[in-house]
Amino acid sequence: MKFFEKIYFQAKHKRNIIDWLKALAIALLVILFVRCFLFEIYSIPSTSMEKTLVKGDFIFVSKISYGPRLPITPVTLPFFRNIYSNIFHFPYFRFFGITSIKTNDIIVFNYPIRDEFPVDRRVPFVKRCIAVAGDTLKIKNGKIFINRKEIAEPGNAEFNYIVKTDSIQLRPEQLDSMGITEGGAIDETGTYNLTMTRNNAEIIKKMHNVTKTEVMCEDSGLYAENLFPSSMYYSWNMDNYGPIIIPKKGMTVKLNKISIPLYYRIISVYEGNKLTIKNDSIFEINGKRARTYTFKMNYYFVMGDNRHNSADSRFWGFVPEDHIIGKVKMILFSIDKEKRFLNRIRWNRFFNYIR
Repeated sequence: MKFFEKIYFQAKHKRNIIDWLKALAIALLVILFVRCFLFEIYSIPSTSMEKTLVKGDFIFVSKISYGPRLPITPVTLPFFRNIYSNIFHFPYFRFFGITSIKTNDIIVFNYPIRDEFPVDRRVPFVKRCIAVAGDTLKIKNGKIFINRKEIAEPGNAEFNYIVKTDSIQLRPEQLDSMGITEGGAIDETGTYNLTMTRNNAEIIKKMHNVTKTEVMCEDSGLYAENLFPSSMYYSWNMDNYGPIIIPKKGMTVKLNKISIPLYYRIISVYEGNKLTIKNDSIFEINGKRARTYTFKMNYYFVMGDNRHNSADSRFWGFVPEDHIIGKVKMILFSIDKEKRFLNRIRWNRFFNYIR
C-alpha cells in the first residue's frame, strides 16, 4: 500500500511541476506578444528631450498606434536585445495601425546609423517628429517651418542661453528650483552658459543682477561640417537648416552631385541597392545607369526638445519607416538616480500623459 501511495505522490508532484512550467511558458508567451505587438516600456537615458522627458523617466510606448512591426530577427533570447541569431530574417512588414505619424508626435525608433546590427536590434532612440514624408523643412534662426508655415515649438523646449550678471553670481539653489540643471559659469566675470526653456529665460532676465539674457543662435550661412549631409553644397547649421524635402514612398528625385549627399544612404543602405558613383556625375544602381531614383519607403525628420544638445536628424539624417517602434503615450514613473532614498522618486511625473 505504501508503495502505491509513494508512486501516486511522485506522479502528483511531477504533474504539479509540469503545470507550473506550462503556466510559466504561457505567461512568457503573453508577455512577449504584448511587448512585440501592443506596448513596451522604455527608460530615458539622456537629456536630449528635456524638459518634456527627463533622464530617469520610464515611458509607455504604444506599438498599435502606428501598427506593430513584425520582428525582423525572431530568433533571440527574450528581453536581451543584443542576444540573437542571424539564421534567418523576416522581411519588413507592419500591421495596420490606429493612426499615422504626425508632426510633433514623440516617437521611439531604432537608431539608423548602427549598420552592424539588424534594424530591430539597433539602440532605441526617443525624439520628436518634426517633419513627415513629403514635407519641406526649414529651420530659420531656431524657428521651424514646415511647408513654409511656422510650427509651434513645445512649451518645454530648451535652448542654450548666454547670461551675463553684474558680477553677483546666480545662486545654484535658485537655478535648481527652476529645473535648470545644464550649464554653468564660463568665466569669473559672471557670465553663464545655461540650457533652459524660454519661460525660464524670461524669469532669469528679470533678476536684478542680470544684465543680459540672449539665446545662442548660429548665423545663417555658417557651415557646420558635422551636420547631415556633410557637404559643401549645404551651408547649414543647427539653427539655420534647409530647406530639405523629406523623402516619401513613390517620390522620384534626380541624381546629381548636389542631391546625392542627401540620398546616398537611403539608396545604398536603407533600401538595399548597390550604388556606384563615377566622376561625381555618373550613377549606377545595381549595375544600371541611373539619372533618377524612386523611394521605396517613407522617411521622417526628428529632433530633441533640448534643441542645442540633441544628436538628431540634423546630424545623421532621416529615420526610415522600418525603424519606427511606436508612439510615446505616457510617463509611467520617474527616478532621479543622483538623489537618495525616497528623494529619488519624482512623484509629480507619475502617469503623465504626453500631448
